[in-house]
Amino acid sequence: MLTEIDVKATLKAKLGVDLENYLILGACNPALAYRAIGVDRQIGVLLPCNVSVRADPGDPGTVIVEAMDPGILVKVTGDPALTAIADEVTERLAAAIASLTGRG
Repeated sequence: MLTEIDVKATLKAKLGVDLENYLILGACNPALAYRAIGVDRQIGVLLPCNVSVRADPGDPGTVIVEAMDPGILVKVTGDPALTAIADEVTERLAAAIASLTGRG
């Protein structure tokens, strides 16, 4: 993880509002990021891949983990050379999320 944003704390400090626990994590694999940047230098605006970890407000005790679809890299840039990289990132993110529940 490169970055961690505590959305709950930020919204409380900036707006005075309460929110369930909510983090945004910036996940990055340096080798894959380097490959993507090698294809398109502007891809940096889409990196790192965001992962949210949040409490489910409708089901106390449940944590929801969601990740951005790396295929967006290909769609936004229109560069098919990013397809293999996006596929590998998708695989790794899916495996990481699946490992949290033992499903996969």
